[in-house]
Amino acid sequence: MRAAEVTTTPTWVRNRWLHVFFAATMALTLVIAVFGWSPWTSRWPAYLVIAVLVVAYAAYGRLGYDEPRMAAAFLPLVLVAALVLPAVAPSTAFVQCILFPLVWCQVDRTRTAVLLTVAVGVLSAVGLMVSGGPDALVSTLLIEGISVIGSCAMGGWISSVAALSEERRQLVEDLRAAQQSLADANRAAGIASERERLAREIHDTVAQNLAGIVMLTERARNDLADDRPDALDERLTVLEESARAALEESRVLVAAGSAGTTRDSLAGALHRLGERHTRETGTPVTVTAADGTLDRDAQVVLLRVAQEALSNVRAHAASAEVTVTLLHEPDQTVLRIADDGVGFDPAVPTGGHGLRGLRERLALAGGTCVIASTPGSGTTVTATLPTGAPKPAGAAPSLPAGPHAAATATAPVVSR
Repeated sequence: MRAAEVTTTPTWVRNRWLHVFFAATMALTLVIAVFGWSPWTSRWPAYLVIAVLVVAYAAYGRLGYDEPRMAAAFLPLVLVAALVLPAVAPSTAFVQCILFPLVWCQVDRTRTAVLLTVAVGVLSAVGLMVSGGPDALVSTLLIEGISVIGSCAMGGWISSVAALSEERRQLVEDLRAAQQSLADANRAAGIASERERLAREIHDTVAQNLAGIVMLTERARNDLADDRPDALDERLTVLEESARAALEESRVLVAAGSAGTTRDSLAGALHRLGERHTRETGTPVTVTAADGTLDRDAQVVLLRVAQEALSNVRAHAASAEVTVTLLHEPDQTVLRIADDGVGFDPAVPTGGHGLRGLRERLALAGGTCVIASTPGSGTTVTATLPTGAPKPAGAAPSLPAGPHAAATATAPVVSR
């Protein structure tokens, strides 16, 4: 049967063996027509039919394997050849070797192919009767009956194989399409995840440093207006440190794809973070922390928690004192940040992103975050991270190093 699918392989390449078979069969049929026995003195009808069939095949019949209109124009010539050639020279009934395949290869529907196969057999039998007379009736019917039955059986089997092949081809195409769709979805998910990671990193580092710089600049302007040069000098020193910290965090984010060794520890970073907060806000921060066995990525997560909590204290708490405690237990590490400020109601939704990002970061690392607060009674943020927790997807590659790098803060000032 003619393949229904559209393929990128050129038609002449896919059907080249059919073209060769057609040419060889027609050449042999011509030889038989010239030298074979014929009851007629002139054989020009056979020569004419062979010539017309060859020319028509070369012109448009070869396209009938893929184009139904070409097949519809060529197959009537096949029926004419099935009748005329055996009628002129009985041995040219050999031409059925190519006529039957042409029918099955150029027709889409099995029923139509069977009917045309029967028509070729009947016309060939009529042609043989014309050339051989009624004495050859039994042998003619036997030969043509076997030819028709064999052609239908072979054509039906080949058609089923072709249908199965087409079904498998379609399944392969569907599988490839599904794989491509899955790859696109994974790529899109990866892009979205990376954007979320970068958003958290910027939120937890550079953005808060810039917010701190803005706050320090405002205070420096007030010191200048109040003619307090000693306080102004201190403000400018802290402002310079904040700017350097923001620059360092920017470089860390740019190079986040290549994790390297770090010269700092979580305990040291927490101590410097508390000192920095005290210098910037005047609110004393008491840090109780010692080095533990957490890996670098887990330490970065806890450092970000501390930065976010202190950022909220600075922006909202109006507290007089803050405590930061790092506890290493056998199966987990607990970081607790408590202030005695104005507090808030955790059940009331806020417009900030800080606490939500904090919870997401801990969840990615396999940890938990509990925020306890009531209006007027301060706030306590407790982050728990299992020892040996899996590497978080959004963690930076290393802890900030250097004398001022731990001063990185997290979220914009309105982070709750």
